[in-house]
Amino acid sequence: MFEFGLPWVFLLLPLPLLARRLLPKSEPLNSALKVPYYQQLPRKNGGAAGNRWNLLMLWLLWVLLLCAAARPQWYGEPITQTTSARDLLIAVDISGSMETPDMILNSNPAMRITAVKNVVGDFVLRRKGDRLGLVLFGTRAYLQAPLTFDRQTVDTLLNEAQIGFAGQGTAIGDAIGLSVKRLTQRPADQRVLILLTDGANTAGEVAPLKAAELAKQAGVRVYTIGVGADEMVQPGLLGSRFGARRVNPSRDLDSDTLQAIADQTGGRYFRAHNPQELVQIYQELDRLEPVEQEAETYRPLKSLYVWPLGLALLSALLWAALPLITSGVSELQLRNSRRARKRNGGQPA
Repeated sequence: MFEFGLPWVFLLLPLPLLARRLLPKSEPLNSALKVPYYQQLPRKNGGAAGNRWNLLMLWLLWVLLLCAAARPQWYGEPITQTTSARDLLIAVDISGSMETPDMILNSNPAMRITAVKNVVGDFVLRRKGDRLGLVLFGTRAYLQAPLTFDRQTVDTLLNEAQIGFAGQGTAIGDAIGLSVKRLTQRPADQRVLILLTDGANTAGEVAPLKAAELAKQAGVRVYTIGVGADEMVQPGLLGSRFGARRVNPSRDLDSDTLQAIADQTGGRYFRAHNPQELVQIYQELDRLEPVEQEAETYRPLKSLYVWPLGLALLSALLWAALPLITSGVSELQLRNSRRARKRNGGQPA
């Protein structure tokens, strides 16, 4: 749809007429310059026709300038965009135990952190409309990606995370505390933390349950995920079956504390023994924390003032160049006339 943003500008249309009537007329010049070859000079739009032409061009330029000043604009078709009010932080454990190869990806053993990157990365890319952030923790917790709508960057930073960058311990309480601090800085109605770990709190300054209490006071809902298989075959001598034994690689996982954190903050605790269960957990999180909340409709706006402004500039240039063109044509005709007279012995052609 086309419209003018400032239509009242067209009230200035009769301004030149008012100026001509109200302003005093200029006094005629008495002095004159006599040119003996005046009759041979090209005339610029002389006579009444020339005055009408000049007046028409002045009015055209004035109207075009007013059209540009009135802000012509085009509104496109309405576009509906879904939005979400959620600020969602994902805290991922990168302690040494996340190197345990008890996950099966594509029929091959894989480290826990590899499976987490695959599943969590897909979850991040699906959360269109959410403001996402990433916290990585080991012995220390630090903010890897602040809350942002750039999901691709969050996914990239997660994939670049390396085991041991934050130390070999597990500071669950510090990770929750840091996340709560970052979430409460945002004026969001929905604050969500998803914390994934494979162990118990062995480092940090804040106890996990104390951090959960702070999260509850700040209105942060915490979902906890314990990752790791319950059974794993440890190779025997020189990697052979001789001396191999079955162990529980998740014996250090503190499920009770993770359950208490989720219960205290209104979230849920999930247990992921393999990548397939981890995928199901994040699908369940999509259901519990849906992305779409409300739809916003807007119409794209395109400004068109450059068109009348450009047309006014082009018209002014052509108007200024017209006398030069006319003069050149007259001069060419005069030269041709002189050459014709010379060929005819001084007689007119």
